[in-house]
Parts: sequence; structure tokens; C-alpha cells
Amino acid sequence: MNFSAGIAIGTNLGDRLLNLQHGLSMLIERVQPTAIIAGALYETEPVNCAPGTQAFLNSVIEIEAACTPQELHAHLQAIEQAMGRPAIREQNSPRALDLDVLYAGDFVSDDPQLIVPHPRLHLRRFVLQPLADIRPDLTLPGHSFSIAQHLAALQDDPMEVRLVTKDWMKNG
Repeated sequence: MNFSAGIAIGTNLGDRLLNLQHGLSMLIERVQPTAIIAGALYETEPVNCAPGTQAFLNSVIEIEAACTPQELHAHLQAIEQAMGRPAIREQNSPRALDLDVLYAGDFVSDDPQLIVPHPRLHLRRFVLQPLADIRPDLTLPGHSFSIAQHLAALQDDPMEVRLVTKDWMKNG
């Protein structure tokens, strides 16, 4: 059974663009999505990270896949680990690749291992902005507002999320 899943993708270590592209290639190899679209790539300063931490590159991709949300989550964790992210780590530690399931069709879960829709998605401009690039009218299960409405409601400074490129997947 195919479903559409939104995945937040980010990095703040090393060659950030290459990390994202390599992670995406591994995702395509492992999951073999039947469709994939990506929001633009944005740069944001790290929040609650150690001094001197490199800025993040963030985007959102949406894939259509023939696996369960739990299987997708397991693939994402395996890809993160293959890219050097330890399974046990300090919160907000630098990472070569961060992959989070944002939504998976109409699937809803409050399992601590996989909470879907992502519980803080609607509070994070670095997630909402690239998601609004591809799915502004999407309303997630349990939400009353669309992605565009959530984005418009944020009180932070929109300039804190800077557009890098719209076509970052081209060379991935």
C-alpha cells in the first residue's frame, strides 16, 4: 500500500549539501519511492547548540512509498547511522544528517519511538517553510490549519530562515 510521507532533512556538519544529497540517494536506494518532490533548501542558525556550531541546511521532501511508516522510520534511522550519527547522542548535537518523519498519509501515532504527525512541526519555520514550498494547503491529521496558515502564524523573524537554492536535488 502506497502512502505519501513528509520527511524533514537537515545537516550542520562538513559538506552540508553533499550530506543531504548522499542521504537522499541512500533513501531512494533503500525505500525506492515511486515519487519524490522537495522543498527549497534553507539555512538557519543553530538553536540551543554548543557555541561555534555550524549553521544548518534544511529542507523537506515528500515521497510516495510502499512501506509502513514504521519501516520508513527504521530506514531513516539506519541512514542517519550510516552517515555517522550515533543512536545515543546529546540533544541538539551537531549531525551530518537528521531525518524526521513529519507525516505519513493519514497515519497517526503517539508511540514514543515514532510520533506522527511530528509534534513540533507547526512551530518550526525551518520545517514549515520548505514544506509550504511543496504542500501549502496540506492539513495534517489532528490539525485545524494548513501548512501555509501555520507558517503565517509564526511569531519569529522570517529572515532567520534564508533561502539557499530551490534545486538542491539536481546533483544528488
